[in-house]
Amino acid sequence: MLLRSLDPFAVARGYDIPDAVTIGDTVLSRSDLIGAATSVAERIARADRVAILAEPTPTTIIAIIGCLIAGVTVVPVPPDSGTDELAHILRDSGAQAWLGPAPDGTDLPVVPVRLHARSWHTYPEPDPADIAFVLYTSGTTGPPKGVLLSRRAIAAGLDALAEAWAWTRKDVLVHGLPLFHVHGLILGVLGPLRVGSPLVHTVKPTPQAYSQARGSMYFGVPTVWSRIADDVDACAALRPARVLVSGSAPLPIPVFERLAELTGHAPVERYGMSETMITLSARVDGERRAGWVGLPVTGVETRLRDEVGNDVPHDGESIGALQVRGPMLFDGYLGLPEETAKCWTDDGWFDTGDVAAIGPDGFHRIVGRASTDLIKSGGYRVGAVEVETALLGHPAVAEAAVVGVPDDDLGQRIVAYVVLAAAVDEQDLIDHVARVASVHKRPREVRVVTELPRNAMGKVQKKRLGG
Repeated sequence: MLLRSLDPFAVARGYDIPDAVTIGDTVLSRSDLIGAATSVAERIARADRVAILAEPTPTTIIAIIGCLIAGVTVVPVPPDSGTDELAHILRDSGAQAWLGPAPDGTDLPVVPVRLHARSWHTYPEPDPADIAFVLYTSGTTGPPKGVLLSRRAIAAGLDALAEAWAWTRKDVLVHGLPLFHVHGLILGVLGPLRVGSPLVHTVKPTPQAYSQARGSMYFGVPTVWSRIADDVDACAALRPARVLVSGSAPLPIPVFERLAELTGHAPVERYGMSETMITLSARVDGERRAGWVGLPVTGVETRLRDEVGNDVPHDGESIGALQVRGPMLFDGYLGLPEETAKCWTDDGWFDTGDVAAIGPDGFHRIVGRASTDLIKSGGYRVGAVEVETALLGHPAVAEAAVVGVPDDDLGQRIVAYVVLAAAVDEQDLIDHVARVASVHKRPREVRVVTELPRNAMGKVQKKRLGG
């Protein structure tokens, strides 16, 4: 079973966990989760696909578990989605209803989730090939695409990480990450449910919240770890932990080193994407090397290819296109067979779009995107094209180009270069992006220019921007 730790018969045999999930001030036992989620399953069992506004609440977690019990596909929706992004996700996914709270002005029916409802009806385990989630990408090359993740792929991915991180039911996982992407949702919620370890979700990933949680495992993005590394008391509070895991963006080497010094734990770094989940990771029983994301997890193979398809030597310096294959990869992009086909090589490898180096010992180092349009800011993957599109929707903007600028706190700061058609306050443009795209996709800075640098073909030369 994907959620084998939620087997109601295990509860009957005395294996209940009184604090299976703590989120904010709410504590739910495993039997609480089973009863409430099964009640949800009874109300949605005939649906194919539902949208869940992925706020960090007990209702969200119960709604997701209910869908997994019933075999209904979940479409997690970022709570800060702007109007255009929200409309695209709902239209593209074909979601039939909102499960739990819905944003204002929705046209879809709303199915309530009752925190204290209980049902002990049993459902057969759905087919492992069934799609559990449609996760939407950050819109790097256009509108966000729906990534199809099967139950089988999720189970394989979580089991591989449990092995690499020696993750057992004796652990307590702590994080405060968003619940609409692989890191916070798949790893951070389904992981402990599958392993059988308690989860403490802090709602917000602040140093104070992490230091008060008293867990054995902590998940964070580089922005979180950077802030914790600057808080001596928070670092001291994490010394009793077993492992600190960093992902979603590269962890700056100074932050890695400071965490290792002040907490006594060299962070475990790992690499993945929505389409692949986690394919590379340092192991808890092996080396953790600053700037490197470790080895392939169980079942994963990797290779590097140059521009003409030749092998790239594993010397730690030569770089090439990173290609992977393994049991945790996605089933394609929803409704986009041509886009799906473009991601795969003729001999069955997935082209990640990232550039990497591999050392003689098999350790991997991610160099960056093959393109320049993926910005990793505060742990979020933000597509520059989507931000540009949002800016161009403002009547005062004639042209726009968006880049990521190095930032000590965020990793990269989103900066927009705009050519104006009319006078406008720069904050108005920032607020406009927050409304129509997402809050985390807003530019932190807008720079007004008279023209954008272009090549002979008219393409903006982003390498001449930034800094």
